[in-house]
Amino acid sequence: MDQKAEKTRYSDEELEEFRQIIEKKLGRAKAQLDFYRNQLSEMADNSDAKIKGLDDGIGTAENERMTSLAARQQKLIQHLENALIRIQNKVYGVCRVTGQLISKERLRAVPHATLSIEAKQKRSKK
Repeated sequence: MDQKAEKTRYSDEELEEFRQIIEKKLGRAKAQLDFYRNQLSEMADNSDAKIKGLDDGIGTAENERMTSLAARQQKLIQHLENALIRIQNKVYGVCRVTGQLISKERLRAVPHATLSIEAKQKRSKK
């Protein structure tokens, strides 16, 4: 592809493919977040009924682990929802550093990516 013909955005059909990928991941992420929240709720409700063999330290560590997982999941959901907004605005898949299109392979693997591999690698070296 010569420089003049280089694409600056993905077509509506391509954006639709990414929208479907993101919505599927978003559904799974929300289900996982619900699971973590339910686990935390159960742990809080059953704080008196200690699991046999678990002392306070293990219970606290498990609670912190579950809280951390829930927070990470919430962050992922926010990133995926932001990606859907970028699709709606037809700016999805454009690297926020280089302005070039992020490869389809990268977007299929990490659909909420806002950096191309090159930009991400340069950023990691700093």
